Amino acid sequence: MTTAPSDHVRAAADEPVQFPLVFGLDTFGDVTHDDNDRPLSHAQTIRNVVEQGVLADQVGVGFFGIGEHHTDDFPLSAADVALAAIAARTTRIHVGSAVTVLSSDDPVRVFQRYSTLHAVSGGRAEVILGRGSSIDSFPLFGYDLADYEDLFEEKTNLFAELLDGGPVTWQGKTRASLYNQDVVPHTESGPFPVWIGVGGSPQSVIRAARYGFSLMLAIIGGTPARFTPFSQLFQQALQRFGRAALPVGVHSPGHIADTDEQAREEFWPRYLEVIRSVSKTRGFAVPTKESFLHEIGPHGALYVGSPETVAQKIAQNLTTLGATRFDLKYGMGGLSHQALMTNIELYGTHVVPRVRELLA
Repeated sequence: MTTAPSDHVRAAADEPVQFPLVFGLDTFGDVTHDDNDRPLSHAQTIRNVVEQGVLADQVGVGFFGIGEHHTDDFPLSAADVALAAIAARTTRIHVGSAVTVLSSDDPVRVFQRYSTLHAVSGGRAEVILGRGSSIDSFPLFGYDLADYEDLFEEKTNLFAELLDGGPVTWQGKTRASLYNQDVVPHTESGPFPVWIGVGGSPQSVIRAARYGFSLMLAIIGGTPARFTPFSQLFQQALQRFGRAALPVGVHSPGHIADTDEQAREEFWPRYLEVIRSVSKTRGFAVPTKESFLHEIGPHGALYVGSPETVAQKIAQNLTTLGATRFDLKYGMGGLSHQALMTNIELYGTHVVPRVRELLA
């Protein structure tokens, strides 16, 4: 992606390396509704996500990510397949996971799927790896939650070995060992970009730095500024491990409409319903209207409002967090496909240019 000098901000206060500003969109493939508020089929939801990714490319968004889920409300269980469909119809936008739950997957297969996507897209694939705050993949694929930490650490270690290229020799407890194994397909021009999604664990920040992966801060509630120490810890850890500086990104939910009032009215009832439905299994507090208004305000984690409101908040938090990438997690179960397409168009044509202007 080509950027002008004004499109750069510092990655950290004490770090002279500068990275280009990147603006992305993430979706979990929430089931959309028709004009009569009836849920669409899983197949139609997936086809709609492909159309949304194509539109994101057309309006100038830099990245389109799909998060992995395995439930009736989120049918995008094979994100890489949908991303390949998007890649085949676009020429510029980067495509990737947001996130891939590596703990319950096979690192070799993840590498093969995304190196294949990298080839199909002409070098536009990325991967955001995570342990998964949604745990539905663990029983589905036969993994024990008691092994949550060990699975992610060991599989991240193997994934890093695979990215280095060449025959791999590796031994661990979570899968069969590899002995001088050539893993295909080979990438044409070095490894594809890899990020570690972090929701609040300093150990995960240090892990990202140790393996030389970029840091994606998943901020879904509370004051974004509380993540600033993580950005600082990341750059310090990179230096300690003797690695070059790497970018920090932010992933946060939101919804954009023509006015603040319209965005709130469209998003709030859907947000309440979704959080209420997962509160028992995820431990989330059920939001009140008061807590919602705080979260969409200047010190909350939700980016809900008009293009100007959302742009101002993105610019403020990128600066506060020392980050150079922002991925808006758009969509909420029950919203219409048209509302999501409008969100994408406003983000690409109004929000992103305005943030660049504010940070110039």
